Amino acid sequence: MAWQDFVFLAGSLLSVVFLAPTLRDAAARVPRATSVPSMVIGGVYSLTFLTLDMTFSAFGAFAACTMWSLIVCFRGPDVGIGESIRKRYQSRQWWLVADDCYRWLHRLAGSRRPAESRYLDSLER
Repeated sequence: MAWQDFVFLAGSLLSVVFLAPTLRDAAARVPRATSVPSMVIGGVYSLTFLTLDMTFSAFGAFAACTMWSLIVCFRGPDVGIGESIRKRYQSRQWWLVADDCYRWLHRLAGSRRPAESRYLDSLER
């Protein structure tokens, strides 16, 4: 195992730490022109490191890609993926599962919204 693998892992995890405040700030709005390319680059780096048998680096790049993906979904300039799903698929039951996932991720991002489960409530009826 090469020492470079740990250097890339440390750099990626450091970027995850620096991105966390953006994800926690409900008022943050990151332009898609910034977040989408960063997400794609993180995914490409992850796959590239994996093909080079640098598993720690691949994990770190995947973690950074995941953080950018969450920023794309929840901190973009528009309403957010939760509202988009709600508007498009209100009549479908799987929307309730997506809504629960949205609420769970929203809580992870530091919001104080209630965490009721609409999917589970609908099953009880």
